[in-house]
Amino acid sequence: MELKTKIWMNGSLDWFGYIGDEEVFLGHRSFPNPPAEGDEWTTEVGDMFKIIDGAITLVGKTEPPKKYW
Repeated sequence: MELKTKIWMNGSLDWFGYIGDEEVFLGHRSFPNPPAEGDEWTTEVGDMFKIIDGAITLVGKTEPPKKYW
């Protein structure tokens, strides 16, 4: 599968990508690596993404996942 969304990782191991013309935080450990068609994940800030037709799509927002440390 060819990913149509341009993505990159910074020095802090955070993933970012362009959805449309907007730079979007895609997650840290929650980002699927390697990304595949149909993958879904929720970022630390509650953004929900899914890979549809080779493109990363923002499908909604939710409460951020609780951290149990």
